[in-house]
Amino acid sequence: MRIKSLFTRRGLLGLMAGLFLAGPAAALSQADAEKLINSLTNDIFRSINSGKSEASLFRDFEGIFVKYADVPVIATSSLGVARRSATPAQINAYSKAFQGYVSRKYGKRFREFIGATIEVKRSRKTQRGYLVTSDVTFKGQKPFVVEWQVSDASGRDKMFDIIIEGISMLKLEREEIGSMLDRRGGDIDKLIAHLKTAS
Repeated sequence: MRIKSLFTRRGLLGLMAGLFLAGPAAALSQADAEKLINSLTNDIFRSINSGKSEASLFRDFEGIFVKYADVPVIATSSLGVARRSATPAQINAYSKAFQGYVSRKYGKRFREFIGATIEVKRSRKTQRGYLVTSDVTFKGQKPFVVEWQVSDASGRDKMFDIIIEGISMLKLEREEIGSMLDRRGGDIDKLIAHLKTAS
């Protein structure tokens, strides 16, 4: 299946999904959006190529996710319509569990990206901020396009979605979380408990 193939081969990037740094007081600019993604990808690849253990990479990745991504927006979006019936305490607990879950899930694929390179090419204004386009190149392969959606709607410049070859990783996460919730009869507390150890 094409989507599953992308998810497996390039899963780490999905998570960067995903991935926020405090922005300037002024409105988000094209330069701000590109700078954010350059900083994000530099941190990711610095960690990947550091030679650290898997456990250390998981911690690094979670820190990068929290730093660059609008975690509350990504988490509540992935919860779908279930967020309407969730209490503030459940939303809080879910966001923390989701944060750890995606860090472990994509962190397991870190080593697939050793030696790969990424280059920001351009960006364009969208209704939700800026869409930053980059080329990712694996050794011996042709580059493929990865797009990052950046917004300052939360008051800070943050990345809230990543699109790989036209496929939104935020949408994929929403579908996966929805399936997990369905298997638990719609019980958000059971979903939270599952995400605390799932990967």
